[in-house]
Amino acid sequence: MTFHRYVALGDSFTEGVGDADTSRPNGLRGWADRVAEVLATQADDFGYANLAIRGRKLPAILDEQLEPALALGPDLVTIHGGGNDVLRPQVDLDALAAAYDAAIERLTASGAKVVLFTIADPGLNPVFKLIRGRVAIFNEFAREIAERHDATLVDMWRMRGWKVAEIMDVDRLHLNAAGHQLMAIAVLDALGIEHGLAPLPVVPDPVSTARAALRTNAVWVREHAVPWVGRRLTGKSSGDGIDPKRPTLEPIK
Repeated sequence: MTFHRYVALGDSFTEGVGDADTSRPNGLRGWADRVAEVLATQADDFGYANLAIRGRKLPAILDEQLEPALALGPDLVTIHGGGNDVLRPQVDLDALAAAYDAAIERLTASGAKVVLFTIADPGLNPVFKLIRGRVAIFNEFAREIAERHDATLVDMWRMRGWKVAEIMDVDRLHLNAAGHQLMAIAVLDALGIEHGLAPLPVVPDPVSTARAALRTNAVWVREHAVPWVGRRLTGKSSGDGIDPKRPTLEPIK
């Protein structure tokens, strides 16, 4: 299977937050870039666009990114959304699923191969485990949508062999470089595409004293948790003022 025009849609997960690279647009690499780099070796005329913007909820992803993506005439589309929606105090999962279903129908009807994702299981995280039920419901909708429209599903809910401390960024919400590499491998494997990607070396979780753990948690609360809550209370988003890092189809090195 060879692709020539790959367009990635979504939120911070697809933009590549957590995988810093100052040489790239928005200062990020991420799993989608890593997938594109492999695909580029298989087609001389390959182009890649990434319309994802951090902080976007699924309705905004569909409103802002769907039409521009279709206008690019992709033969491969990846789309991730819903994570920012299920984190909110209230969310209409049925309405969300209906909109998602209609969008996936349009994308597959265009002739593109579509890849979508479930959300990772938050059950082991003491901060996010309270939303585990709604994540499970959203994921079942995602599986149903993928089956209905013959889309490829990358089921992160079932990826339980990874050590969270080794693949997550310091904000404890986004993947680090090792995590993004593993996700790129998962996407390529789901598509049945041969590649030479291998897991990156991970930094072992340091053995810490209870006092050191408290200091680390205090820093995380101050630098990540409090700003996140503040944005929720004020209606702001981490993506405010951010443009898509690759708005048009271009080669990638």
